Amino acid sequence: MGAITIGCHLSTSAGFEAMGRTALEIGANTFAFFTRNPRGGSAKALDPRDVEALLTLMAEHGFGKLVAHAPYTMNLCSATERTVEFAREAMAGDLERMEALPGNYYNFHPGSHVRQGAGRGIELICEGLNQVLVPGQRTRVLLETMAGKGTEVGRSFEELARIIDGTRENQLLGVCLDTCHVSDAGYDVAGDLDGVLDEFDRVIGLDRLCALHLNDSKNPRGSHKDRHERIGEGTLGLDAFRAVVTNPRTRDLPMILETPNDLAGYRREIALLRGLAADVEE
Repeated sequence: MGAITIGCHLSTSAGFEAMGRTALEIGANTFAFFTRNPRGGSAKALDPRDVEALLTLMAEHGFGKLVAHAPYTMNLCSATERTVEFAREAMAGDLERMEALPGNYYNFHPGSHVRQGAGRGIELICEGLNQVLVPGQRTRVLLETMAGKGTEVGRSFEELARIIDGTRENQLLGVCLDTCHVSDAGYDVAGDLDGVLDEFDRVIGLDRLCALHLNDSKNPRGSHKDRHERIGEGTLGLDAFRAVVTNPRTRDLPMILETPNDLAGYRREIALLRGLAADVEE
């Protein structure tokens, strides 16, 4: 088995090539980035030379797939019509720009139904995806597993499966499994990773599991809180992440850290997780 593919969120402020070089400095061979301001609606125009420089650097250093992230303000199933319109416009624009980075992932939070009910929320998400997904696009769109706080949609594998089933171009859809979120949603990812993966396979299909967000949790399983913690310092514990980086069904997926850290902290966590994976290889 090869080295794991792991990184963290990086800032786009200095451009794409700069993100790639920062990733290398902290021992990463993938990274995540927000496609636009995570708390707002603006998106910077792409510089083709900068994008090409990143693609060259990634090829030279054996990067895995990147996992771009939609802004938090994007809610495809809002009760407010203008919010839904913005979400569709933002996603369509993001996917168009992602074609400059072909073959990578675009991850988004399904949204919050805001007391409309999960059924109506899923309908709206499917309507939005049916509007923005384009046959032949080279970016796979990932639904993120959610903790289930408030009126979040995506708190169960069944809800994600209903979104996939209701989307016409669903060959373009996959799932990003967040370890904190699935634990907070009630799945025993810390104590029974194989059992969780078996259930995922039964409900959704493991062929749709494309990426992982690696986060420990500040809260116990089933709390529906969504509070990330550093690796090994929360309720999941270090053994849970040893299992993830060595399990044959997860070890080869791109892994993105979203723990409360600065770059030095991410460098330490990347080294830690690489060490856990290497220990088992030896």
